Amino acid sequence: MVDITHKVTTLREATAEAIVKTSGQATIEAIQNNEVPKGNVFEMAKAAGLLGVKKTPDLLPDCHPLPIEYTGIDYEIDGLDIIISMTVKTIYKTGVEVEAMHGASVVALTMYDMLKPIDKNVEIGTIRLKSKKGGKSSFNINSEGLTAEVVVCSDTISKGQGEDRAGETIIKKLNALGVESQKSIIPDEAVEIIKKVENTTADLLIFTGGTGVGPRDVTPQTLEPLLDIKLKGVEEQMRSYGQERMPLAMFSRSIAGIKDGKLILALPGSTKGAAESMDAIFPHVLHAFKVIEGKRHD
Repeated sequence: MVDITHKVTTLREATAEAIVKTSGQATIEAIQNNEVPKGNVFEMAKAAGLLGVKKTPDLLPDCHPLPIEYTGIDYEIDGLDIIISMTVKTIYKTGVEVEAMHGASVVALTMYDMLKPIDKNVEIGTIRLKSKKGGKSSFNINSEGLTAEVVVCSDTISKGQGEDRAGETIIKKLNALGVESQKSIIPDEAVEIIKKVENTTADLLIFTGGTGVGPRDVTPQTLEPLLDIKLKGVEEQMRSYGQERMPLAMFSRSIAGIKDGKLILALPGSTKGAAESMDAIFPHVLHAFKVIEGKRHD
């Protein structure tokens, strides 16, 4: 299966449509009057559709098992066509498009099976995804024109005695989002951190390192007094995401805030910690720039 462990959990919704085509008005009337020999077509097909949604990962090899938290099935009769609408919702890391389409397919097949004794020309028409929402594409995060500076805070690396991996990981993730970025390295000194905040010309300033509880970890207490606004929700998201993957993430003192219209972040110095913090909040954290400009939330 595709690895989705790096994704964040959001409300996912998908609606699929299937069409059953009958060949005569007599078939439609038999359904409406509950005169189909095999039973109530709408109710039987609905029950089958619910099972179809739940059984999707059992039949499709690469489909992740996930909690189905809502399934809605609606019918519309349009002439000799029966239009099936299947909506599925979950709060999870991946979407429910396949579940919705599979459920709609099972509803259509059930109808076909129940109607074929009275309508030899019944057939299944289009099965398609009508809509989906809840993934990254739903939030329309625009990173065009944004610049970033990544600052590695490390006594060892600044002396040339170690290799930076966390900063490079952050740069790679920023580049993938289309954010132009550059990197610098400084020791774990408050005065150097302050200089970076005062002198950067980038829209986004990301520090990596110095967020633990060691005697030289000074990044959070240096940055906090400088911020105009603290983004506590962003900080909570980073720690919550990390804690789900590593029990020691609770010791991280990651920081997020705004200073003079610039977004400032302080992430862990470990490569994995930095990568997970980026996964936890990007690209959604870039919405801050829209709010800074005075625009409303969507």
